[in-house]
Parts: sequence; structure tokens; C-alpha cells
Amino acid sequence: MQLRELREYCHRRGWEITQEYVDVGISGTREKRPQLDKLSADAHRRHFDVVVVWRFDRFARSVSHLLRALENFRSLGIEFVSLSEQVDTSTPTGKMIFTVLGAVAELERSLIVERVRAGLRNARAKGKKLGRPRKVANQDVIGRMRLQGASWRAIGRAIGVSPATAWGAARAGKARLKNPSAGAPVSGSSHAS
Repeated sequence: MQLRELREYCHRRGWEITQEYVDVGISGTREKRPQLDKLSADAHRRHFDVVVVWRFDRFARSVSHLLRALENFRSLGIEFVSLSEQVDTSTPTGKMIFTVLGAVAELERSLIVERVRAGLRNARAKGKKLGRPRKVANQDVIGRMRLQGASWRAIGRAIGVSPATAWGAARAGKARLKNPSAGAPVSGSSHAS
């Protein structure tokens, strides 16, 4: 029924249908939909001038996804029509609705950012430490392994960190990496000859 009505609408407008993009049996909430991805790629190739959908929710998985797609279409000079919502971005009313939707989405993004910042400030005020926990390493182990000719990769593997972290800890000259076996002698390190 949806395809029939979409075809009739295009016929009434005098538009040639270049392609029908239908993801059968795939939920609109899914991130990846093969036909939607193909539509997006074809839009960038300028294979068409207008995208016509039955409803917004048949096209986009969220308001933010819809607005990103509409903004992308607008930048490519492609119009967008939703039959059920009677939105046509080629008309002044459709452009106004798109602008209002965009403003609402921008407000929503700003509110989310402010809530996250407020939450971080609150956590800091309560004395919570944020971010990845710091590790501390025994500089003697790193120094001893380097003197034995061990590579940064071997040192990192031995003390349970990345080579860059081991190098950074040694360079800083202070302990940044904590390893329960850091004080114990390390065996199996490679030696340079």
C-alpha cells in the first residue's frame, strides 16, 4: 500500500522514479540498513533530486538521524517529502518545518551537554575521581629492564601496560604505573647483545 501511494504521488507530481529503496524485514531502529546506506551513497552521487518517504519513522531511526539526513540532503540540493506528515522541503512551509525541527534538535543537544557538565561538576564537588584510574610502576623494575636491554614492548608486557605508558613512566622519572609484582625481579626479558 505504501509503495503504491508513493508511486501515485510521484506520478501526480510528474517525477520519474529512479530507484525504490526498501529494507524489507529490517527495523527502522537498526543502525545499519543496506537500502538506506545505498540511498545515502546514491544521494552523494546525485542520482536523484527528491527523496519521497511514507512517514519519517519509515526512514529515520530517531529525530537526530532524520535531521542529519535532511541537512545532508539540503547541502546536496536534494528535496525531501514525507507523505503522511505532509512535509515537503521544496515548499516554504516544508522549509519552515525543517527549520523548526532543526532548532528543537539543537536545543535538545545543548540541554544534554549542559546536563552532562552539571553531572560532572556535581561528581567533582562530591570528591569523586573521574576518568581512567592511574597506574603506578616501580621505576627500579623499568630501569633494571632497560639496562638489561629490554625493549619498551617487553617492559610494558612484563608490567602489564602499553610500551608508550612504560616509556612515559620512565621519562617522567616518577612512578605512574602500579603493578602488584613491580618490586619482584622480572624474568624472561630480552637482552641486547
